[in-house]
Amino acid sequence: MHARTFIPALAAAFAASLVAASGQANAAPTDADAQALAARVVTYDASASAEFRAAVDRGAAVWNESVDSVELRPAAAGQRANIRVADNGWPRALTTSLGNGTVYIGRQAVTQGYDTVRISAHELGHILGLPDRKPGPCSSLMSGSSAGVACKNPYPDAAERAEVEDNFGAALTRPAGVPRQVVLVD
Repeated sequence: MHARTFIPALAAAFAASLVAASGQANAAPTDADAQALAARVVTYDASASAEFRAAVDRGAAVWNESVDSVELRPAAAGQRANIRVADNGWPRALTTSLGNGTVYIGRQAVTQGYDTVRISAHELGHILGLPDRKPGPCSSLMSGSSAGVACKNPYPDAAERAEVEDNFGAALTRPAGVPRQVVLVD
């Protein structure tokens, strides 16, 4: 069973076991219980990313294909997004907390020949709690620009995937209101 379908069922079962263990057999699980244990949805707004919109969507899809504990989705009209995407300067991510911040795709790197989908997936990786790993091979998404302009790999390696799973798995078990602060700048 895929984790995105398994986690909500697990959340309900866990909430029910907590209720039973606390002696409140008639208490129903709260929305907070289900939210705390379900895969975290992180929304992004790529409306300011101009010609890089498709690359941002593809970078988010790469993460959705690669991990189960978090899902990146475009924000609905009028919805406040967790991630804002812009396009000027050198690529970078300004993370305010795990799953929140601003990503800059960066025309400067694109002009130099770097792949837009790799840039998008890399910068979204920062928002998901990953640091740069420079220098590094093309097989490491977080090696970023140190892998060279010939590197087109937008996929995180096994260690990067595991770290994101751990980051968001820990966030699922962290008490409400206790954020994990991460600030990363490329």
